[in-house]
Amino acid sequence: MAFIKEENEDVKIEETFSLKQEDTETQTDFMALKEDKEVLNETEEKYQFENLRDFITGEKSLCCSQSEKTSTPEEARKTGNTSHFSCFECGKSFRFKGSLKRHMMLHTGEKPFTCLQCGKRFSIQQNLTYHQRVHTGERPFTCEQCGSSFIQKVCLKRHMRIHTGEKPFICQQCGERFTQPGNLKTHMRLHTGEKPYTCPQCGKGFEQNGNLTVHIRVHTGEKPYTCAQCGKSFAQKGVCNRHMSSHWRESIHKLSLWKEY
Repeated sequence: MAFIKEENEDVKIEETFSLKQEDTETQTDFMALKEDKEVLNETEEKYQFENLRDFITGEKSLCCSQSEKTSTPEEARKTGNTSHFSCFECGKSFRFKGSLKRHMMLHTGEKPFTCLQCGKRFSIQQNLTYHQRVHTGERPFTCEQCGSSFIQKVCLKRHMRIHTGEKPFICQQCGERFTQPGNLKTHMRLHTGEKPYTCPQCGKGFEQNGNLTVHIRVHTGEKPYTCAQCGKSFAQKGVCNRHMSSHWRESIHKLSLWKEY
């Protein structure tokens, strides 16, 4: 019973850990594997935000409304503007036909570019190039303020918002601001009540995949975080850190008592 109670308390802490943990989330820019999952260029980030804005306001452009029609890559045609090509699946426009062709691979699922080291496949050659830097350790984009380096320019751009305080993505329902569109998307689930991550064992839903991961440890009994001083284990890193702080405070207290004598 003590075990279940302790874990429930851990999960409660995790669930109430609000989306203002953004400073923690932005620290993932320092993780190469996380960067690999976020292989996006600056145009893709902007488009992601535009899609989210349409979701929030209920608006939909004419091009996007046309995407309700079933189409094939061959049906993507040149628009009335002689300098743009439009995707009939999602309405996104491109200046060059080759860019549209590469984009269509996102809809068809085609991934012709393969990493020779791990076998992971990509639809765009540039994304494979970014991914290979995970293996080589190459990080060509460096922050001039703190020295942190990144595998992509867009990752550096997002990191710089930590220093500048810029939060360009705004929730239109409550006004809260975020540094990344993905964080705004997660935040919107607080308003919509959406919980897309479901525990396969008990059916409980969560807004974030990380919360589901922590919850599953209630069922498995996994406690991957261990205190270096006393050996006690925890299901969450944050709970472990707070526990280790108690050792530090205890040491300070003992030191102050020793000085009194």
